[in-house]
Amino acid sequence: MRYKFSEITPEISKLAEMSLEGYRIDPELYTQYDVKRGLRDINGNGVVAGLTNISTIKVLETGDGMPNHGDGKLYYRGIDVEDIVAGFIKEKRFGFEETVYLLLFGKMPAEHELAEFRKLLADFRELPSNFMRDVIMKAPTDNMMNTLAKSVLALYSYDDKANDISIPNVLRQSVELITMFPVLSVYAYHAYKYARLGGDLFIHSPRPDLSIAENILYMLRDDGKYTELEARILDLALVLHAEHGGGNNSTFTVRVVSSSGTDTYSAIAAALGSLKGPKHGGANIKVAMMFDDMKQNVSDWTDEEEVKNYLRKLLHKEAFDHAGLIYGMGHAVYSQSDPRAKVFKGFVESLSSEKGRHEEFALYSLVERLAPEVIAEERRIYKGVCANVDFYSGFVYRMLGIPDELFTPLFATSRIAGWSAHRIEELINSNKIIRPAYKAISPMREYTDMENRMD
Repeated sequence: MRYKFSEITPEISKLAEMSLEGYRIDPELYTQYDVKRGLRDINGNGVVAGLTNISTIKVLETGDGMPNHGDGKLYYRGIDVEDIVAGFIKEKRFGFEETVYLLLFGKMPAEHELAEFRKLLADFRELPSNFMRDVIMKAPTDNMMNTLAKSVLALYSYDDKANDISIPNVLRQSVELITMFPVLSVYAYHAYKYARLGGDLFIHSPRPDLSIAENILYMLRDDGKYTELEARILDLALVLHAEHGGGNNSTFTVRVVSSSGTDTYSAIAAALGSLKGPKHGGANIKVAMMFDDMKQNVSDWTDEEEVKNYLRKLLHKEAFDHAGLIYGMGHAVYSQSDPRAKVFKGFVESLSSEKGRHEEFALYSLVERLAPEVIAEERRIYKGVCANVDFYSGFVYRMLGIPDELFTPLFATSRIAGWSAHRIEELINSNKIIRPAYKAISPMREYTDMENRMD
């Protein structure tokens, strides 16, 4: 019988069982050889792999002697992200394009520079001829991240200078991808929905007079309508997700792959593969799904003890996906507060009032307060636990009517700004391929001839 694609045959299952023992590594060996699992020490500090000018993540000192115990701070090119957001709010302007400019070029743009950059983004936004038909509509999938990665790799074929890694060309490619990502993501969802449900296919071409956040809502919705608050909160989400240091998994992937001298499309596709993972960019979906389950299993959303009991069940693998995690809580660096979540929360409350979903917001706020207490009671932890940016972002996207399938592509639409900046920085400053070492622990054995291995 012919093998069927994607089928796990009995032969494969048998081979997998046989291989398991050869892959397992005793956890004690990591301590014995002083190997940092996940390249982080017991305090959550990452092993330093390079230098960067692009962003700074830090925890304010509290004076209590405990590592990573203060409020978290995030700086884009040395500027506090909370101050950046405050400036956008004060002047009531969309800030993601300005944030992209800051990350790419190291300074806040003057008014005329921003106007020129916005025009450049609008000019670069158009997809190649027939790209929708020839690439996006072909073999649509329910995972938009795969379609997005496929589209990025396909763009290589349309670029006459695809392999040119000179900085002007990489910058041109980066700006093109930054402005195309929203179009690619939304069109991928429409193609998937059309293939799955049939009916009419609504495709709105992006408008040059709209910001990236506005265009996302305009292209996504059949009627192209949205409120100012909706667009401003989506813009804020893009600003807050745009960059988070060179050590996060997808950005480090960009730097590792870029250090090999490969092309921009390959580097960004690799980053998309990283961000797709539920331990990274897929976390906001997990938070939303966890709350779906919580709302079904907690009868009184205001009863603190009932909510605590559900959280305990999560930690004991008795609820939701039985993973033993409270999604959206905890961060590798931040312990007392994630500045992105802190900035986001006030706007989430405003949107929940506009959408008539204040009770759900109150439940989120209650879990944000109770979860650290429950985790401290049930787990031995070496630092505090706080809500991270993923905690509220899924709730926001749901209120904006953004389908779950686009949660992670929206993250990518924002984070490609940081990826691009880190790729350029890597190409300018490093002429070495990134190649960490692994300690070999396999015992040495003599080769045995085939005739001595016969059954």
